Amino acid sequence: MRVLKVATCSLNQWAMDFDWNLNNIKESITQAKQAGAAIRLGPELEITGYGCEDHFLEQDTITHAWECLKELLVGEWTDGMLCSFGMPVCRGSELYNCQLLCLNRRILMIRPKMWLANGGGCAEPRWFTAWKQKEPHLDHFLLPPDVSEAISQDTVPFGYGYIQFLDTAVAAEICKELFSPVPIHPELALNGVEVFMNASASIHLVKKMDRRLRAITTAMSASGGLYMYSNHLGCDGARFYYDGCSCVVVNGEVVAHGQQFSLKDVDMVVAQVDLDKVKSVRACDSGYREQASCKRKVSSIFVPYKLCSSLNLQKTISTPIKIEWACGEEEIGMGAACWLWNYLRRSRASGFLLPLSGGVDSSSVAAMVGCMCRLVVKEIANGDEQVKADAIRIGQYSDEQFPRDSKEFARRIFYTVFMGSKDSSEEGSSRRQSRALAEEIGSWHLEMSINGVVSALLSLFQTLTGKFLRRKEEGGTNVEDSALENLQGRTRMVVTFMLASLLPWVHNKPGFYLVLSTTNADEGLCGNLTKYGCSSSGDINPVGSINKQDLRAFLKWAAPNLGYSSLTDTTTTTTTTTTTHSETHYCLEMTEEELSTFGRLRKTLRCGPVSMFENLCDKWGAKLSRAQVAGKVKHFFKWYSMNRHKMTVLTPSYLVQNYSADDNRFDQRQFMYNTEWPHQFQKIDQLVQQPRLNDHGEDC
Repeated sequence: MRVLKVATCSLNQWAMDFDWNLNNIKESITQAKQAGAAIRLGPELEITGYGCEDHFLEQDTITHAWECLKELLVGEWTDGMLCSFGMPVCRGSELYNCQLLCLNRRILMIRPKMWLANGGGCAEPRWFTAWKQKEPHLDHFLLPPDVSEAISQDTVPFGYGYIQFLDTAVAAEICKELFSPVPIHPELALNGVEVFMNASASIHLVKKMDRRLRAITTAMSASGGLYMYSNHLGCDGARFYYDGCSCVVVNGEVVAHGQQFSLKDVDMVVAQVDLDKVKSVRACDSGYREQASCKRKVSSIFVPYKLCSSLNLQKTISTPIKIEWACGEEEIGMGAACWLWNYLRRSRASGFLLPLSGGVDSSSVAAMVGCMCRLVVKEIANGDEQVKADAIRIGQYSDEQFPRDSKEFARRIFYTVFMGSKDSSEEGSSRRQSRALAEEIGSWHLEMSINGVVSALLSLFQTLTGKFLRRKEEGGTNVEDSALENLQGRTRMVVTFMLASLLPWVHNKPGFYLVLSTTNADEGLCGNLTKYGCSSSGDINPVGSINKQDLRAFLKWAAPNLGYSSLTDTTTTTTTTTTTHSETHYCLEMTEEELSTFGRLRKTLRCGPVSMFENLCDKWGAKLSRAQVAGKVKHFFKWYSMNRHKMTVLTPSYLVQNYSADDNRFDQRQFMYNTEWPHQFQKIDQLVQQPRLNDHGEDC
């Protein structure tokens, strides 16, 4: 029996913080060695952090990565254990995303990534070259002089291949390569590779964990093998949350799995596997044997070293485990909570400040911060010393104190502010809802009126122009009504930032508070927001990629599961389907369900006006005429394009769903359109006039 103990880890790295990243890598190696692992796998680009973006184009980034690798190689870190490290490697004028397989202070192979991630927030082709090899051989890579001198090694095999040890064969597969139309692991398996090491940087999207794990288990069910998967954890400085979930899969069965929502900096997964079971599965499949006999030969290098050991009574083989999936609502809350915590502790801010109106959006953000506080207290109770140290620093605890109660912790680091006005038709109920939720979460809650500030600005305007603004119901015009509404939104924004910068000073605390925005994906999509207003302008936004329907579902989950019973009242308060808002003063005339449908068709399915019309004729044909569908599509695209400029200044948001309208890095479309869409709308009109045929091709 060939027994192999392996360790794969999720690391909470930070782009461009080389010392932080190196310390996490060393800690993971220490834990792997203490567990007795023969292989240690880390996530993709773990040395630099995955989210360096255009910093990858700086030579300093490449140099610092080699400096860190050299430190790992000259020490005892790789002694007696195969370690895979992720970093960028420059070869001539080409830059590659690579895994470096190291053992006993030497680099055995450099494996460049063959299929790059592009789209959905990832843009690897902007920085890296995909490895394309016409001939099946490994090139020789000349190491940097200082690295070469330090480890007494001049060159390293570079390219697509695997390592043949005395007792097994090991190969790397990097992130996207697993999910490509023609993956490489089947070919490697036919060449005798038994151990696959996938270093990944997979961002959290709702229900993505399920798809990811099914891809791995399906792959190993078909070919047999031991699959090690490593992923980043936390937020490395951008809009994404990496959800960990490192795992070990044997012949299609999960035998070890890491946490999805964790505040840890290092989450280690260890498994002990009988590789003879891999050999047995393959030998029993006649089709597999036939294909292996006529395979394309993949290049390899031979390393005279044994990774496996024989079984004794103290070694237990890892058995299959059952994975419990979180529901979508829980994923939204927990992912945002982890994302918020990483931003809070790394920004060196003293806490968050939220304008809390009592509506669905701001209540969702408040609940996410409450969820974060609960998670922090839970991790401290579980013995996480790093979370404890960060919480003590942020919460300004003294002596031997630290957070033991989430409400007490929230009061130290979370301010909520209700800013009422005389023009708010539901101020009384909103005030009560915001106060009740603040009490349940434990935030330091303030209530104020902005009437005085707004009146002062209106008086200034009247002095300058001689004009007095009036609401439409008071005899004013649409222009006046829109101006008054936007004035209140921008006034709240100014007051919010004033409080965020000065409240810590008022309470003798150092630092500042991060302002949380509350614009959801639907509002961003159609521009139903005040540019530079209170809800759209802030430091970060946890709900920017989540639509209203999903936020309501999250609140329904949060009410019983987080213990915020006041959210029940918030979810039962429905918004009207006709909403007047913002600078252009228009009526949306779209329900939350319709807006969510438009968003998915526009971004996920990449529909223009005509293809969206055709899709919706099929979807809504039973209840709406073609003319009605056409009207809704035209109405949506008119206001979408008219307000597209607002997407260029949205607050950086947590991207957890793939139809976000955020222009920055995620939804890269122009911001100036011909809002009449003449060619597209004319085509829709022609389709409306065409006769509708039944299943027999007859006019109906």
